[in-house]
Amino acid sequence: MKKYLLLLISFISFSVLAQKPAPSPAAVASQKVGNTEVMIKYAQPSVKGRLVFGTKEAKALVPYGEVWRTGANEATTIEISNDITVQGKTLAKGVYSLFTIPGETEWTIIFNKDAKMWGAYTYKEANDVLRVKARVSEHAHTEQFTIGITAAGQVTLDWDKASVSFYLK
Repeated sequence: MKKYLLLLISFISFSVLAQKPAPSPAAVASQKVGNTEVMIKYAQPSVKGRLVFGTKEAKALVPYGEVWRTGANEATTIEISNDITVQGKTLAKGVYSLFTIPGETEWTIIFNKDAKMWGAYTYKEANDVLRVKARVSEHAHTEQFTIGITAAGQVTLDWDKASVSFYLK
């Protein structure tokens, strides 16, 4: 009897834990831009009262001037079905990891050919295929990191009070 009771308690405990929402849930942004399918897969961290963007000295979650995975968990990926331009520079069709280097007024957007990695721990600049710049604007607080794509090709990264957009064509 004790064996069955222990098994039942273990099953109930596992079921309760399995139903707990992920701290940084998976998300997908997809859109057709012209004749090109664009799909971005990422995880959505939340602010949770933390300082998100700022200096290392201020203990920001995402320090200025450092490569960020642009989300949480696995590196964010972007898949494009045809060659496109990003901020006017050509990017061949394919799947890329999408990294950023946040700054106070400008971010560097990075497309890296190594699309399978956890975070930015094994990121290698030598694998970058394209880097472009994008301006930061301030907007209303966004608790959960969100990526959006419009049919006109605007990709927007919103988190906390920062909003960064770059353009696909």
